[in-house]
Amino acid sequence: MGFRSPLSTPEARRIENRVIGADANPYVALAMTLACGYLGLKNKLPAKAEMKGDAYLAPYALPRSLGEALEWLRRDDALREVLGDEFVTVYTEIKETEFEEFMEVISPWEREHLLLHV
Repeated sequence: MGFRSPLSTPEARRIENRVIGADANPYVALAMTLACGYLGLKNKLPAKAEMKGDAYLAPYALPRSLGEALEWLRRDDALREVLGDEFVTVYTEIKETEFEEFMEVISPWEREHLLLHV
């Protein structure tokens, strides 16, 4: 899910991770991608079928918020083992603090659509 291998010449052949956003830390994103690939190979997880049709109409398979993603990471013992307990603990604590700070700010959308219409 979320990987794409475009049709291309051998020189341009590649795999694209379409899940990670441009705002992600590239080192953490690569480490997480490799860790998940390793766990998939180690546990002999079968690849999911190719997505046909509109992926936006499919059920959600990924967390829908930073808070949910952090909770999933905290509970995943296999990823914790691969990435290290100290990394997972420090990373999730930092991101939780950032998320709490973010939630204290009223966004322009909230100001325009909520505060002005109450």
